[in-house]
Formats: sequence, structure tokens, C-alpha cells
Amino acid sequence: MSRTSGSNGLTYAQAGVDIDAGNELVNRIKPLVKATSRPGADSDIGGFGGLFDLKGAGFSDPVLVAANDGVGTKLKIAIETGQHRTVGIDLVAMCVNDLVVQGAEPLFFLDYFATGALEVDMATDVVAGIADGCKQAGAALIGGETAEMPGMYAAGDYDLAGFSVGAVERGEILPRKDVTEGDVLLGLSSSGVHSNGYSMVRKIIELAGLTWSDPAPFAEGKSLGEALMEPTRIYVKPLLAALKETSGIKALAHITGGGLPENLPRVLPENTSARIDLSRIAAPPVFPWLARTGGVAESEMLRTFNCGVGMVIVAAADEAEAVARVLGEAGETVHRIGRIEAAGDAPVLFDGTLGLSA
Repeated sequence: MSRTSGSNGLTYAQAGVDIDAGNELVNRIKPLVKATSRPGADSDIGGFGGLFDLKGAGFSDPVLVAANDGVGTKLKIAIETGQHRTVGIDLVAMCVNDLVVQGAEPLFFLDYFATGALEVDMATDVVAGIADGCKQAGAALIGGETAEMPGMYAAGDYDLAGFSVGAVERGEILPRKDVTEGDVLLGLSSSGVHSNGYSMVRKIIELAGLTWSDPAPFAEGKSLGEALMEPTRIYVKPLLAALKETSGIKALAHITGGGLPENLPRVLPENTSARIDLSRIAAPPVFPWLARTGGVAESEMLRTFNCGVGMVIVAAADEAEAVARVLGEAGETVHRIGRIEAAGDAPVLFDGTLGLSA
């Protein structure tokens, strides 16, 4: 590439970093960010750091809870299909769903977007999804970082990371210490694969000889790419409502990588086991299709995917119905999937089957 003039005329753009494109992106996303404003944050961007006023958010004796995550190889599908509008929702969901399981209200969110060469339209779509996710969670998008790193990423590739902070009053932190035998397990339905297990999904698609543009056998009227990009469900507002309106929630578990066998034990006392009746889980059609097409055993499905349950609630037996009612009124599909019992042969014990081979 020729220089503009003389021996000192090399520009940053000629090195692969377009400052003007970065400025254009900031201008485009300002209204998206502003739309996530909430008490405690005005959501203006452009400073060196984002500010949040805990007192302004109404807390008296808060404990801060932080979480960070990414979207995993679901990004590969977004990149290969050009569907960038929902991965931002996934990014927010993976963080804020982890906050609410500790009883925390998500307060604010920051994102990290890294790419080789900044494509403003694509990046705007990604940030628009992040803003959508923040609005669903009630969190303010108070900042982020766009990193243009030529040579680090192939053309069109990008990566995402998210960071969120929430707060919970000191006496309301979950899990509670009174989880005990007889407590009821309620499962909240997932919207699909969410954001875990996509390396398995992509391998199954490859082995089946399918493309992202092929019709999805499990979702009428959609392509495989469209169906598999269904965003992760954000459970924050319904769960916060149930925590406020009832006293029966003792623990929550976000079912991500590792599935039910690995995530549920994280919130249970060592002297207990969770017994789950798999026949009570309504697995979305994508899971039987993945199991059949890939020849994946039920045990492997359970430790790779959420299999239809994105969140598990441990509720006191005499309050379980009230908790389920509040969640149902908030738009969640709730199933009573099991109970807590004395410690058995494993932290999570399964009865019945998911019916994935049907």
C-alpha cells in the first residue's frame, strides 16, 4: 500500500484500524444504549468509565454480584449465516441469568466486541441485540469496548464477551441455607439450545451433510440457521417478581454447559440429592432431532444441553404452587420436575426418560 506523502505518511487506517468507522459505530449505538437507562444509571457513553449510583437504584445494604461470559461457538453460526441481531441477547442472558440465581437484580452491563476489521452495520446489529437483552433484564448498558485487531481475526470474524454486575440485599442472597428433603424442583422451559453445546450442534450438522440454509426439520418455516439462532431466554424479571411476591424460593440454578447433572449440584447442600423425573420435561423439538441425527445418547445430551430446562427452582413444598403461579403470570412455562431428597448415589438422580428417540 502506498503512503500518502513522504516517509512518515503511514496512517492507522493503512495499518488496518479505521478510527472513523469506530466513531460511526459509537454514533449509531448511542440511542440504543440510551434506551437501556434505568434508576442508578443514565446510560450515556463516551467517558472513560461507566457510573452507577446504588443509592439511586434503591438499595440500602447491598452486596454486589458480578458475572462474565461469552456466547461460544454459536457465534460461528451467526457469522456464517449473517444473522447478528440476536447474539447480543445471548451474551446478556448468559451473564444476567447467572446473577439472578444468587437473588441479585442486574444493574448494569458492559460488552467487549473484537474483530479484525470493523464492519459498522454488523457491529450495530450486535450491539442492538445487547441493548435488547439489557432491556429484557432491566440492566443499563453503561459501556463497552470495540477492539479492531487486524491479523488476529479472519475477515468477517468477531468475538464477544460480556460483564454484568448486580446487587442483592444482604439478607436475601441465594441459595438459602434451609434447602432440605421434600423441597420441590420447578423447571422453567428453555427457548431451545440457548448458548451451550454448539460445538456438538455444528458437528451434527456437518456429519448430516446439511447447510444452514436447509429447512429446519424441527421448526416449520425456518432454515436451520434461523432456528438454531433462537436467543437464550432471559429469566430475570419473572424470577425477581417471584422472589418479591413469595417467600418459597430457596435456590436457583441456571442450566448451561454441563446441563442438569453439573449445574444443579452447585446450589445444593452436600447431604442432599436432586431427584428428577425426566418424563416431566417437555424438550423442544430441536433436542430429539439433535439426538436422533447425531446418534447422541440421552446421558450425553443431558450433560451437553439444557434439554428443555433453562432454569431450575428449589422451592419449599408448601410454597411451590404460589411460586409457579407468579412465574406463569409473568409468561414462564413451569413444570414440577422433581424433589430434593437425602443424599443418594449421585448429586442428581434421574427417573424416566426424555423421549428423545421418539
